[in-house]
Amino acid sequence: MAGKTIYILSDSTGETAERVIRAALSQFYDEDVRVHHLFKISSQADVQQALSVVVATPGLVAYTLVDPHLSEAVERVAEENGLITINLLSPLIYSLSRYLGAPSRQKPGLLHRIDTGYYRRVEAVNFTVKHDDGQETRYLHKSDLVLVGVSRSSKTPLAMYLAHKGYKVANVPIVFGIALPEELFEIDQSKIVGLLIDPKRLVEIRTSRLINMRQSPRGSYNDYQMVEDEIAACRQLYRKHPDWYILNITNKSVEEAASEILRRMEMNSGIEY
Repeated sequence: MAGKTIYILSDSTGETAERVIRAALSQFYDEDVRVHHLFKISSQADVQQALSVVVATPGLVAYTLVDPHLSEAVERVAEENGLITINLLSPLIYSLSRYLGAPSRQKPGLLHRIDTGYYRRVEAVNFTVKHDDGQETRYLHKSDLVLVGVSRSSKTPLAMYLAHKGYKVANVPIVFGIALPEELFEIDQSKIVGLLIDPKRLVEIRTSRLINMRQSPRGSYNDYQMVEDEIAACRQLYRKHPDWYILNITNKSVEEAASEILRRMEMNSGIEY
């Protein structure tokens, strides 16, 4: 599935569609998928122009267009050019209309009215991107959460998922032979989440990653004994820090892992997350 592209067509920002797509993609490990936005679609001409991009570089088209005429235009152009489409919004609106016994307003962008929650999420995402993979450790104290774990233990996907819910999340990699940053031990230790994963599953994920990157799958990075030693070292580290919350993410979806983390934080702080 290397090099695949998903195009998001929207009459607004495309944020709704991207959340749905990202949630679905989280069920696939290490697949090379690009998500490309074609937003502010408001006319038939916009549809034609947007889909001309897709025709030139084919990919899956996921769209959220509340105007049924624009949805029909997408399907018509897609059929003419053999494109695969997913209508993420219209079937739901139709079902709700039938159930509620009322017509929809057919007005784009109602979900994205600017409010304090929106700004909080934007700020959280920006913070999380800047503090990915051990960057800017001097600002760890500004984090709501800090994730630590070995390479490919879902630190970044989990951090970004939590960021989209409004939490500032940093993540710090655990690398054999390299000391963790001092700043990690200077912050509130109850904010830290140590991630664990089954060594066999981690080998599978790392091997898949190397193959997708067209690199040799033979080496210490995905050698079972080396990986087992990494996880053992993690467990030893975590035992030294009883205030950290330890989470085994083996076979857990990003949503499940995030839910467990937030429940634990709520219990510790008495604050509803």
